[in-house]
Amino acid sequence: MRELNLDRLRTLVVIAELGSFAAAARTLHLAPPTVSLHIAELEDRIGAPLLLRKRGQVRPTAIGDTLVARARRLLADADQLLDDVQRQVQGLSGRVRLGASTGALAHLLPQALEILGRQHPDIDVQVAVLTSHDTLAQLHNGTLDIGLVALPQTPVAGLAIQSWRRDPVMAFLPAGWPRPPSATPDWLAAQPLILNGAGTRLMQLTADWFAAAGHYPAPRIQLDYNDAIKSLVAAGYGAALLPHEATTPPADPRIAMLPLSPPLWRQLGIAHRDGDIERTTRHVLDVLWGLGPDQSGTKSAPELPATTLDCS
Repeated sequence: MRELNLDRLRTLVVIAELGSFAAAARTLHLAPPTVSLHIAELEDRIGAPLLLRKRGQVRPTAIGDTLVARARRLLADADQLLDDVQRQVQGLSGRVRLGASTGALAHLLPQALEILGRQHPDIDVQVAVLTSHDTLAQLHNGTLDIGLVALPQTPVAGLAIQSWRRDPVMAFLPAGWPRPPSATPDWLAAQPLILNGAGTRLMQLTADWFAAAGHYPAPRIQLDYNDAIKSLVAAGYGAALLPHEATTPPADPRIAMLPLSPPLWRQLGIAHRDGDIERTTRHVLDVLWGLGPDQSGTKSAPELPATTLDCS
């Protein structure tokens, strides 16, 4: 026996507590020879006697007493481990690993975590800030459980990627700027711009929207954090094209929003591995689906009126 066996350790602890092989056998529902064999195997593994038998009373040796004390902690830890794992199997607690871009993290994910905290307070969601490409790669190799990704995406074997939200991209600009009823590529291309970083899906959508009208504007600055972009817009540094979720709190009163003409949409999807889904992961997915336009996550957001939307 190369490793210490928990069953053998439990036998030793019960004998030490009851002071009798026979009583331990009854308590553990084992045959007396099995109890004796457990102790013999432990003593062989340790290389020293663990129990003293005197006048019908069994007591641990000094070495046995040390082993009993440590064994109690090991057995308690093992029992707690089994309880924790069972709670996770039942969906009562556990860890869920989620990957998302900064666009989803700003407002959507905090809403989901607030709801989850009320419904399942013992589920811990660990969040990684990743591109959609990296999120899908980590889902595929098993280091993530859920991903919030930009759509469309090329199908990945073993992953389910479903539509979740379709939010309008709006023009965010300093409230003091003179502005038309809607923002066209011609008008925005003539303004100082603050855009998302190169390589992001939103930047690609924005570039394609401008290119369809023959414009290829160079931004004053590119950032990957939408809230930082909004701060620069509020300071009068330029205009930005950003998605606007219906549940987002009112923006800084120094910022006005215009619908785009033609309209542009930011689509997000939820990705997870195919097959059986752990209950803790399912609880998180259920909360996320509840933040979609409908329970299937496929209903489009309503068209916005072609009027200025001022958040002041």
